[in-house]
Amino acid sequence: MNKYKELPASELANRCQCEELGFQTTAELEPLDDIIGQERAVSAMEFGLTIKREGYNIFVAGLTGTGRSSYARSISKSIASTEKAPDDWCYVYNFDNPDRPRAINLPAGKGHIFVEDMDKLVKKLKLSIPKAFEGEEYEKQRREIFEEFQNQSSDIMEAFNQYANEQGFTLKRSEQGLLTIPIIDGKPMEEGDYVNLESAKRKQLEEKTYTVQKKLMETMKQIREAEKKARDKIEELEARISLITVEQPIQELKEKYSSYDNVVEYLVAVQKDIIQNIEDFRKIEKSQGDDSEIFEKINIKDFTLKYKVNLIIDNKDAKGAPVVEEPHPKYYNLLGRIEFENKMGLVTTDFTKIKPGSIHLANGGYLIINMSDIAKSPESWDGLKRALKNKCITIENIYTSSVTISSALKPEPIPLDIKVILLGNNYLYQMLYIYDDDFRKLFKIKADFDMEMPSEPENINKYSRFVSSHCKEKNLRHFDCKAVAQVINYSRRLAEHKHKLSTRFNDIVEILYEADAWARIDSSDIVKDVHVKKAIEQKKYRSNKIEEKLQELIDTGVILISTEERVIGQVNGLSVMNIGDYAFGKPSRVTATTFAGDKGIINIEREVEMSGSIHDKGVLILSGYLGEKFAQEFPLSLSANICFEQLYDGVEGDSASSTELYALLSSLAEVPIKQYIAVTGSVNQKGIIQPIGGVNEKIEGFYLTCKRRGLTGKEGVMIPHQNVVNLMLNDEVIEAVGKGLFHIYPVTTIEEGIEILTDMPAGTIGEDGKYPEGTLYNLVQKKIEKYARLMEEFDGE
Repeated sequence: MNKYKELPASELANRCQCEELGFQTTAELEPLDDIIGQERAVSAMEFGLTIKREGYNIFVAGLTGTGRSSYARSISKSIASTEKAPDDWCYVYNFDNPDRPRAINLPAGKGHIFVEDMDKLVKKLKLSIPKAFEGEEYEKQRREIFEEFQNQSSDIMEAFNQYANEQGFTLKRSEQGLLTIPIIDGKPMEEGDYVNLESAKRKQLEEKTYTVQKKLMETMKQIREAEKKARDKIEELEARISLITVEQPIQELKEKYSSYDNVVEYLVAVQKDIIQNIEDFRKIEKSQGDDSEIFEKINIKDFTLKYKVNLIIDNKDAKGAPVVEEPHPKYYNLLGRIEFENKMGLVTTDFTKIKPGSIHLANGGYLIINMSDIAKSPESWDGLKRALKNKCITIENIYTSSVTISSALKPEPIPLDIKVILLGNNYLYQMLYIYDDDFRKLFKIKADFDMEMPSEPENINKYSRFVSSHCKEKNLRHFDCKAVAQVINYSRRLAEHKHKLSTRFNDIVEILYEADAWARIDSSDIVKDVHVKKAIEQKKYRSNKIEEKLQELIDTGVILISTEERVIGQVNGLSVMNIGDYAFGKPSRVTATTFAGDKGIINIEREVEMSGSIHDKGVLILSGYLGEKFAQEFPLSLSANICFEQLYDGVEGDSASSTELYALLSSLAEVPIKQYIAVTGSVNQKGIIQPIGGVNEKIEGFYLTCKRRGLTGKEGVMIPHQNVVNLMLNDEVIEAVGKGLFHIYPVTTIEEGIEILTDMPAGTIGEDGKYPEGTLYNLVQKKIEKYARLMEEFDGE
């Protein structure tokens, strides 16, 4: 019988039994509606969604697969369904400042009606305005005004002609306009006649010509004044007809939207602009087929754009407040953009090209974003924070182009009322909280999702109902109680704790899907425990190629691992390798050499920069232990090298510090260590063994190595006693322990461990400061004292 304390098979796992569950299949269970085991996070989420204060946005912290995303979505939708749908938002033309489009809001569902009303208005006016100016009454009044002007101008010209004749002049039209020509002998004077005139007569003629010309200028002025009066009358006529034609349909809209001052104000501006630009509507019916007038045709097409309504947010189908998830929070996806188009080689834009972002769609509700996604786009992150701080959304393009843009718009900002929910891990939260001042002010609620929960009867029942829910929702075969028990066991293994369940539900769901598939392959109407085990085994098999290759290298002696003899200064340590979705344990040879000197303990990995800071700390602790235990009466004068043999990819962590200490003690005492017992565990300066992670993988990794070489009944692993609660070993290891073929030793101190490894008592120091003869520590003490004496003699020389 082994004299050292070892764990019985019953303590190597906490297996769930079918009898604990209280059902035969999951078909008997009520589906689960609530999230499991996240009371802290649920409380924080509910409070954060309830409080409507500035800065109380939510950061949901936790690992992927803990249900954080689905819960954030479901609770947001649940609360949003009880709230009213937010307003519709649209952009319209700004007649006072065309580069600053106006934002108009209307109650949910009225936005698209307003769009239709404005389209109908424009269509109606396109028909009614030209028709109004083609009517008989308009033509009659216009003709009367024109005839009146013609009569007036005729009378004025007739009076002038009479005056000119009396003065001996006549009018002649030329390229320079109207000319007054003197009459001699009943005929217009020729140029030669003028030259032949006597000087006195010529002077008299020039004075008379000046007088007649002056009278002509006065006459032309009278005609222009008459023309202006006629034109003013026509404009008054057209304005009257325009007002009659335009005012009535716009007045109808004013009355329809009388409760919305912003719409009424806009309609007043529309009416004023249409009347001012009535000629544009009159040109619509004109045929312009000449290519030389293409720009005029473009203007005719474009002038009605300013009366359109760009509805960017339409909540007509909303049943409550919006819940929007943005999977790609790039700047324009999140905050909106202004699009452009190429016209005749010129890049143009207008208010109808304004496009909303997800923050617009979520305005009045909830926006869910993964922090790791938005962190990749600093512009998006800054834009989101700016919108939250300013409580408004400003659409602006942030990237400039080399092409010439004919106009740049600055749309009116839209008020923002939103609750932003960020999803991320705790590392991201801590970094943002420390380095981003805005984050602390804007995200005051942290909902922290746990990775595990107590494995209590209530939670086990919820877990079973969770399985039942997925069976019903995803059309899976129902699980019998033994299959559910296997799922519970798998959950405990994921949690690495006998009394806890994992909340990494994505991993659990994968097993449910795959177990259902194996049941289908097996032509079974129900999922049984063998199908769950098959799913777990096959999931491992798909990912453990590297583990198999490493074991082959150990089998063939390429990687040197001894599992039989005893060796001085050599211990089998255990480490865990993570390769994405799979982790496994593997043995590593740790060796120590000691000799006289004053270099202290040298970590070879540190010297070649292959170790991390935590591992280096663990090595430095060893000196503290040796000094306290063996160097109270003389200096600790030694040199020692510690090495992880055949290590080529670096080492980190302190879980091998006890292993290194055992190798040192063995080297100093010159007592061999059992190679068939592997070691894991960190140690402090007092020699107390401390817990480590990955204990199940480490045990199973060494067991696999020993099994492939053939178990002799001596093989085993030493673990920190604190890690007993973390044991959820596979059935094969438990069976081997039960048969006495493999052993697991829980260790509390270095002294316990060295005795197991060497079968030699460590020894307790006496009052004289010496360890008893026949103990390992006596040998260590003597060796260290010898080194101190040698160094003293060496220094004396």
